[in-house]
Amino acid sequence: MRVILADDAAVIREGLARLLAEEGVEIAAQVGDAGALIAAVERDPPDAVVVDIRMPPTFSSEGLEAAQAIRDAHPAVAVLVLSQHIDAAYAMKLVDERAERVGYLLKDRIADVAALVEALRRVCAGETVVDPGLVGELLDAPRHEDPLAELTPREREVLALVAEGRTDRGIAEALWLSPKTVETHVRTIFRKLDLPSAPSENRRVHAVLAFLDRDG
Repeated sequence: MRVILADDAAVIREGLARLLAEEGVEIAAQVGDAGALIAAVERDPPDAVVVDIRMPPTFSSEGLEAAQAIRDAHPAVAVLVLSQHIDAAYAMKLVDERAERVGYLLKDRIADVAALVEALRRVCAGETVVDPGLVGELLDAPRHEDPLAELTPREREVLALVAEGRTDRGIAEALWLSPKTVETHVRTIFRKLDLPSAPSENRRVHAVLAFLDRDG
């Protein structure tokens, strides 16, 4: 797996490169701004890019905009965006048009190198990876009319894992359930929330996140 790292902080960039290299990840390039990231991808497209949302010159959303440009120009390149804080709006922008080969993680997660490598492998395989912290915040956000009120505690657990991008098999393993039981839970959740039970995992991730975000 070949990866390009984009972060304006050289210490973070180089430290992350060393940690990933120790896990067998090939670092194709390291860059410090969005323009350099796009140029590096154009020269030699990697399997994935890891990019900080806030980059020079304004430190607002340059990284996110670069990630979206890369997804448009190079759909085979997976994108894993790192954010200092949970921001549902940014996460929604990432999955708004195409919820595949994309991930959104908090920067705190890079301390767990195994989890980061797993996230990279998943997005490279075509999955969507959403930070559990974001999912938890959306699930726990107060609402005037709670659309999740009809869900059982187990269904809420399943929904959280669906929103993280887990497959039915992955959910079954995480919760020690049979795949058939998970399938039943997912169908029930979509029925209760009045969401389309599309067969594509990525489409349902987008539907769940869009639903959780629309009234937040």
